[in-house]
Amino acid sequence: MNHELDSAFHPADIAFETLKLAPHAWVPNNSRLPVLIYRRAVDPSTKDLGKTFEALLAGNEWLPQWRDSIFDYHHFHSTAHEALAVISGKADVIIGGPGGEVVSIAAGDVVLLPAGTGHCLQSTEGRFQVVGAYPEGQQWDIRRDALLKEEIAAMEALPFPRSDPVAGRKGPLLQEWT
Repeated sequence: MNHELDSAFHPADIAFETLKLAPHAWVPNNSRLPVLIYRRAVDPSTKDLGKTFEALLAGNEWLPQWRDSIFDYHHFHSTAHEALAVISGKADVIIGGPGGEVVSIAAGDVVLLPAGTGHCLQSTEGRFQVVGAYPEGQQWDIRRDALLKEEIAAMEALPFPRSDPVAGRKGPLLQEWT
């Protein structure tokens, strides 16, 4: 870890919430794995929060692939789990598909979405931006329709991530996703 990351990240201080979702309309969500929401995973006042999050995620075997906002339409990923690390601004995100749970997130937070979890940007405050990262070996897709039976089976058979995107080998994912 670099010095900036060492001063910004304290695994013992990570507060997280879980959100268990049932299938909803065309959105499968994930019947086995809960959404994890890490509050202030990294101090939001950290200089270059994007670079800090990218180093943290990559160091925990979650490959950062892009920086942007979250799509403002309901969608999910059937071929990869997704970590969204908030690097600026605030947002309300609908988790679980149309009519799902509204979750407020802000700079420093991370949302871990198991494959199949619907999400959609509802509103923002400030310049809202996230880093999107995925476990090594998984490539994301964008789905806006129901999965076929064989696609659901493939989604449910995705390899389990080897580490938590925020806290590595000792993180909440390893307890909550077993």
